[in-house]
Amino acid sequence: MSNPVLVAEGLCKAYDGVDRITVLDGLDLTVEAGDSVAVAGVSGVGKSTLLHLLGGLDRPDAGLVIFQGESLGGFDAARLAEYRNRHVGFVFQFHHLLPEFTALENVMVPLRIGGNEAEGADRARFLLDRLGLGARLQHRPSQLSGGEQQRVAVARALAVEPTLVLADEPTGNLDPGTGLAVFETLRELQEEQPFALVLATHSESLARTCGRVMRMRAGKLETMGENAARDYFDGVAG
Repeated sequence: MSNPVLVAEGLCKAYDGVDRITVLDGLDLTVEAGDSVAVAGVSGVGKSTLLHLLGGLDRPDAGLVIFQGESLGGFDAARLAEYRNRHVGFVFQFHHLLPEFTALENVMVPLRIGGNEAEGADRARFLLDRLGLGARLQHRPSQLSGGEQQRVAVARALAVEPTLVLADEPTGNLDPGTGLAVFETLRELQEEQPFALVLATHSESLARTCGRVMRMRAGKLETMGENAARDYFDGVAG
Protein backbone atom coordinates (compact mmCIF):
# COMPACT_ATOMS: atom_id res chain seq x y z
CA MET A 1 0.00 0.00 0.00
CA SER A 2 1.35 3.44 -0.92
CA ASN A 3 2.22 5.92 1.79
CA PRO A 4 2.22 9.36 0.12
CA VAL A 5 4.50 12.10 1.39
CA LEU A 6 2.08 14.79 0.32
CA VAL A 7 -1.53 14.84 -0.82
CA ALA A 8 -3.49 17.84 -2.05
CA GLU A 9 -7.24 17.30 -2.08
CA GLY A 10 -9.66 19.71 -3.71
CA LEU A 11 -7.45 22.78 -3.34
CA CYS A 12 -9.18 26.07 -4.10
CA LYS A 13 -7.61 29.52 -4.07
CA ALA A 14 -8.90 32.84 -5.38
CA TYR A 15 -7.70 36.42 -5.16
CA ASP A 16 -9.79 39.57 -4.91
CA GLY A 17 -9.02 42.60 -7.04
CA VAL A 18 -11.07 44.49 -9.56
CA ASP A 19 -12.50 41.06 -10.29
CA ARG A 20 -12.26 37.90 -8.23
CA ILE A 21 -9.78 35.58 -9.91
CA THR A 22 -9.98 31.86 -9.25
CA VAL A 23 -6.51 30.32 -9.51
CA LEU A 24 -7.01 26.82 -8.12
CA ASP A 25 -10.37 25.12 -8.47
CA GLY A 26 -10.52 21.70 -6.85
CA LEU A 27 -6.94 20.71 -7.63
CA ASP A 28 -5.70 17.24 -6.59
CA LEU A 29 -2.13 15.94 -6.40
CA THR A 30 -0.44 12.97 -4.73
CA VAL A 31 3.35 12.81 -4.33
CA GLU A 32 5.25 9.76 -3.13
CA ALA A 33 8.74 9.62 -1.62
CA GLY A 34 11.29 9.90 -4.42
CA ASP A 35 8.72 11.21 -6.90
CA SER A 36 9.65 13.96 -9.33
CA VAL A 37 6.72 15.94 -10.71
CA ALA A 38 7.03 18.75 -13.24
CA VAL A 39 4.14 21.22 -13.34
CA ALA A 40 3.85 23.16 -16.60
CA GLY A 41 1.42 25.88 -17.58
CA VAL A 42 1.25 29.42 -18.91
CA SER A 43 2.44 32.29 -16.74
CA GLY A 44 -0.15 33.31 -14.18
CA VAL A 45 -1.97 29.99 -14.23
CA GLY A 46 -1.22 29.28 -10.56
CA LYS A 47 1.96 27.20 -10.44
CA SER A 48 3.60 29.39 -7.80
CA THR A 49 0.37 29.54 -5.81
CA LEU A 50 0.28 25.75 -5.74
CA LEU A 51 3.86 25.52 -4.46
CA HIS A 52 3.15 28.13 -1.78
CA LEU A 53 0.21 26.08 -0.54
CA LEU A 54 2.17 22.82 -0.59
CA GLY A 55 5.02 24.47 1.30
CA GLY A 56 2.83 26.03 3.98
CA LEU A 57 3.60 29.59 2.87
CA ASP A 58 -0.09 30.25 2.29
CA ARG A 59 -3.39 28.54 3.13
CA PRO A 60 -6.06 27.41 0.66
CA ASP A 61 -9.57 28.82 0.63
CA ALA A 62 -10.83 25.24 0.59
CA GLY A 63 -9.36 21.77 0.38
CA LEU A 64 -6.57 20.03 2.22
CA VAL A 65 -2.80 19.72 2.07
CA ILE A 66 -1.86 16.53 3.91
CA PHE A 67 1.78 15.86 4.83
CA GLN A 68 2.57 12.33 6.00
CA GLY A 69 -1.03 11.85 7.07
CA GLU A 70 -1.49 15.20 8.84
CA SER A 71 -3.42 18.16 7.44
CA LEU A 72 -1.52 21.44 7.38
CA GLY A 73 -4.84 23.11 8.09
CA GLY A 74 -4.56 21.93 11.69
CA PHE A 75 -1.09 23.40 12.17
CA ASP A 76 -0.68 26.64 14.11
CA ALA A 77 1.96 29.21 13.07
CA ALA A 78 4.73 27.55 15.08
CA ARG A 79 3.97 24.11 13.69
CA LEU A 80 3.87 25.45 10.13
CA ALA A 81 7.24 27.12 10.66
CA GLU A 82 8.63 23.80 11.90
CA TYR A 83 7.18 22.02 8.86
CA ARG A 84 8.80 24.51 6.48
CA ASN A 85 12.17 24.41 8.24
CA ARG A 86 12.50 20.68 8.90
CA HIS A 87 10.67 19.05 6.02
CA VAL A 88 10.57 21.41 3.02
CA GLY A 89 13.35 22.77 0.86
CA PHE A 90 12.53 25.73 -1.39
CA VAL A 91 14.37 26.69 -4.58
CA PHE A 92 13.12 29.83 -6.30
CA GLN A 93 13.93 31.53 -9.59
CA PHE A 94 15.44 34.38 -7.59
CA HIS A 95 17.78 32.69 -5.15
CA HIS A 96 17.30 35.16 -2.25
CA LEU A 97 20.78 34.71 -0.80
CA LEU A 98 21.79 36.96 2.08
CA PRO A 99 24.40 39.32 0.57
CA GLU A 100 26.43 39.76 3.75
CA PHE A 101 26.84 35.99 4.24
CA THR A 102 29.32 33.68 2.55
CA ALA A 103 28.15 30.72 0.47
CA LEU A 104 28.70 28.40 3.43
CA GLU A 105 26.88 30.73 5.81
CA ASN A 106 23.91 31.00 3.44
CA VAL A 107 23.59 27.22 3.32
CA MET A 108 23.83 27.11 7.10
CA VAL A 109 20.86 29.47 7.63
CA PRO A 110 18.11 26.80 7.83
CA LEU A 111 20.39 24.66 10.01
CA ARG A 112 20.86 27.55 12.44
CA ILE A 113 17.14 28.21 12.53
CA GLY A 114 16.50 24.55 13.30
CA GLY A 115 19.21 24.40 15.96
CA ASN A 116 21.34 21.94 13.98
CA GLU A 117 24.26 24.18 13.10
CA ALA A 118 27.00 22.05 14.68
CA GLU A 119 25.77 18.79 13.18
CA GLY A 120 24.99 20.33 9.81
CA ALA A 121 28.25 22.09 8.99
CA ASP A 122 29.76 19.00 7.40
CA ARG A 123 26.62 18.44 5.31
CA ALA A 124 26.67 22.06 4.11
CA ARG A 125 30.27 21.65 2.97
CA PHE A 126 29.45 18.31 1.34
CA LEU A 127 26.55 19.79 -0.64
CA LEU A 128 28.54 22.79 -1.83
CA ASP A 129 31.37 20.50 -2.88
CA ARG A 130 28.95 18.22 -4.79
CA LEU A 131 27.59 21.28 -6.53
CA GLY A 132 31.07 22.32 -7.64
CA LEU A 133 31.58 25.07 -5.07
CA GLY A 134 34.11 23.45 -2.77
CA ALA A 135 36.58 26.25 -3.49
CA ARG A 136 33.97 29.00 -3.10
CA LEU A 137 32.76 28.43 0.46
CA GLN A 138 33.92 31.81 1.73
CA HIS A 139 32.75 33.84 -1.26
CA ARG A 140 29.79 36.18 -0.88
CA PRO A 141 26.98 36.23 -3.46
CA SER A 142 28.40 39.31 -5.19
CA GLN A 143 31.56 37.30 -5.86
CA LEU A 144 29.67 34.42 -7.48
CA SER A 145 28.18 34.01 -10.94
CA GLY A 146 24.44 33.57 -11.40
CA GLY A 147 24.85 29.83 -11.82
CA GLU A 148 27.00 29.60 -8.71
CA GLN A 149 24.49 31.58 -6.70
CA GLN A 150 21.72 29.22 -7.76
CA ARG A 151 23.87 26.25 -6.77
CA VAL A 152 24.19 27.79 -3.30
CA ALA A 153 20.39 28.10 -3.21
CA VAL A 154 20.03 24.41 -4.12
CA ALA A 155 22.48 23.45 -1.38
CA ARG A 156 20.54 25.57 1.12
CA ALA A 157 17.29 23.85 0.13
CA LEU A 158 18.83 20.42 0.77
CA ALA A 159 20.75 21.33 3.92
CA VAL A 160 18.19 19.97 6.39
CA GLU A 161 17.70 16.76 4.37
CA PRO A 162 14.10 17.68 3.53
CA THR A 163 11.33 15.24 2.75
CA LEU A 164 9.95 17.55 0.04
CA VAL A 165 11.67 19.98 -2.33
CA LEU A 166 9.61 22.64 -4.10
CA ALA A 167 11.34 24.34 -7.03
CA ASP A 168 9.71 27.35 -8.69
CA GLU A 169 11.32 28.09 -12.08
CA PRO A 170 14.70 27.34 -10.47
CA THR A 171 16.71 27.93 -13.65
CA GLY A 172 14.63 30.75 -15.11
CA ASN A 173 17.41 33.32 -14.71
CA LEU A 174 20.17 31.09 -16.08
CA ASP A 175 21.26 30.26 -19.61
CA PRO A 176 19.92 26.87 -20.77
CA GLY A 177 23.22 24.99 -20.42
CA THR A 178 23.96 26.28 -16.92
CA GLY A 179 20.36 25.78 -15.83
CA LEU A 180 20.25 22.17 -16.98
CA ALA A 181 23.59 21.42 -15.28
CA VAL A 182 22.30 22.83 -11.96
CA PHE A 183 19.11 20.81 -12.21
CA GLU A 184 20.88 17.59 -13.20
CA THR A 185 22.95 17.83 -10.02
CA LEU A 186 19.77 18.33 -8.00
CA ARG A 187 18.32 15.17 -9.56
CA GLU A 188 21.52 13.24 -8.80
CA LEU A 189 21.25 14.27 -5.16
CA GLN A 190 17.62 13.16 -5.16
CA GLU A 191 18.72 9.67 -6.17
CA GLU A 192 20.95 9.56 -3.08
CA GLN A 193 18.39 11.08 -0.73
CA PRO A 194 14.91 10.19 -2.06
CA PHE A 195 13.07 13.39 -1.30
CA ALA A 196 9.93 14.19 -3.26
CA LEU A 197 10.35 16.94 -5.85
CA VAL A 198 7.68 19.20 -7.31
CA LEU A 199 8.99 21.51 -10.02
CA ALA A 200 7.17 24.41 -11.66
CA THR A 201 8.80 25.09 -15.00
CA HIS A 202 8.46 26.33 -18.57
CA SER A 203 11.51 24.28 -19.59
CA GLU A 204 10.94 21.11 -21.60
CA SER A 205 14.47 19.87 -20.89
CA LEU A 206 13.90 20.12 -17.14
CA ALA A 207 10.39 18.67 -17.28
CA ARG A 208 11.55 15.65 -19.26
CA THR A 209 13.97 14.63 -16.50
CA CYS A 210 11.00 14.20 -14.12
CA GLY A 211 8.94 11.07 -13.63
CA ARG A 212 5.65 12.87 -14.31
CA VAL A 213 4.80 15.94 -16.35
CA MET A 214 1.54 17.63 -15.44
CA ARG A 215 -0.21 20.61 -16.99
CA MET A 216 -2.07 23.16 -14.92
CA ARG A 217 -5.09 24.78 -16.51
CA ALA A 218 -8.55 25.85 -15.38
CA GLY A 219 -7.40 25.50 -11.78
CA LYS A 220 -6.61 21.78 -12.00
CA LEU A 221 -3.75 19.44 -12.91
CA GLU A 222 -3.79 16.87 -15.69
CA THR A 223 -1.06 14.32 -16.40
CA MET A 224 0.52 14.61 -19.84
CA GLY A 225 1.92 11.60 -21.66
CA GLU A 226 5.06 11.86 -23.77
CA ASN A 227 3.28 12.93 -26.95
CA ALA A 228 1.05 15.44 -25.18
CA ALA A 229 4.04 16.93 -23.36
CA ARG A 230 6.00 17.25 -26.59
CA ASP A 231 3.07 18.95 -28.32
CA TYR A 232 2.58 21.29 -25.35
CA PHE A 233 6.19 22.43 -25.21
CA ASP A 234 6.38 22.73 -28.99
CA GLY A 235 3.39 25.04 -28.78
CA VAL A 236 5.00 27.10 -26.04
CA ALA A 237 8.25 27.40 -28.02
CA GLY A 238 6.29 28.36 -31.10
